Amino acid sequence: MTPHASPAIAARQTWMAVLARAEAAELAALIANAPPLPEPVILRGPEVGLVMVRGRIGGGGGPFNLGEMTVTRCTLRAGATVGHASIAGRVPERAVLAARIDAGLQDPARHDALHAAVIAPLAARQAAKRAESAAKAAATRVEFFTLQTMRT
Repeated sequence: MTPHASPAIAARQTWMAVLARAEAAELAALIANAPPLPEPVILRGPEVGLVMVRGRIGGGGGPFNLGEMTVTRCTLRAGATVGHASIAGRVPERAVLAARIDAGLQDPARHDALHAAVIAPLAARQAAKRAESAAKAAATRVEFFTLQTMRT
């Protein structure tokens, strides 16, 4: 997220990140229990392609091309709003579902109900997965010390 983004842009970046990490089955199950969305009109895609992934040595060194990554993107119109999605992998249904939800979240009449039905549960599951992974990593952490630090 950009440090100078407006609150509306930051909120959209947050829900787009949650949608990008969600599985197609999760999205389909949650959207089935959400308020109905207008039928989408596909404007572009879903298209599968490659993007170049860049990295930095040590997080702050000079950038370098790490390799290519497969992504699927989709743009659609649902009602009066346009939804976009770019997701890792080759799952066109997942990109369409994410774009539909993005379009619905931009509609003020649907935003709160859709956020509560889809984004909040997904964000909670993803946070729980991150916490579980961090706990597993912390359990294997080794604290090193040297005798030199013990001398006076």
